[in-house]
Amino acid sequence: MILRHLTVGLLRSNCYVLICQATRKAVVIDPGDFGDAILAVLEEENATLRYILATHGHFDHVMAARFLQEATSAPFLLHKFDEPFLLRARESMQKWTMRDPGPAAHVDRYLPGEGEIAFGREKLEIRFTPGHSPGSVTFVHHAGRQLFSGDLIFHGAVGRTDFPGGDYDTLVRSIQQQIFTLPDDYRIWPGHKGPTTVGEEKRHNPMVSPAISDLR
Repeated sequence: MILRHLTVGLLRSNCYVLICQATRKAVVIDPGDFGDAILAVLEEENATLRYILATHGHFDHVMAARFLQEATSAPFLLHKFDEPFLLRARESMQKWTMRDPGPAAHVDRYLPGEGEIAFGREKLEIRFTPGHSPGSVTFVHHAGRQLFSGDLIFHGAVGRTDFPGGDYDTLVRSIQQQIFTLPDDYRIWPGHKGPTTVGEEKRHNPMVSPAISDLR
């Protein structure tokens, strides 16, 4: 599988383009902005976009979804619990960036809490990982021993839980039950900043230790 990474938008969110090398079918995970740049990667790789996927509905992860829908006719998938954030994405982006991005995308299909997404010969497992938002999901690519966690977990940190719908204890449970149960060498590609591994976070992430969780 080919993995292309872009840093997009004023909040510097990570967007990932995954391409099946054999069939050139692709998915885009978290198209937060810069739709032209995302489309340019697809064209450069001679790839056909199969799905537009969002780990959650916050504006900095979805604002280029509508552009990609219109440019490629690919369906946009989001967990139904996060659709309210999508509906407020335009207002949120105006508040944070003083820019009107136009209407947000419409959801073509809701992501299930578990299951698989196939594109070409590649598959992503869907894991329900709420806490940063009620409908956050993580996409796991077992063949490549890697996962795409959105704003659930970062290198030495975790996602914010002070936004509406966030909950720290829920987030910690999601990490412990859905992320830390994967092998230590699985690489974590987060929604912001650089990658890490499951083992690194199990050993050194101070925000997910049982002692801290018990105090919250």
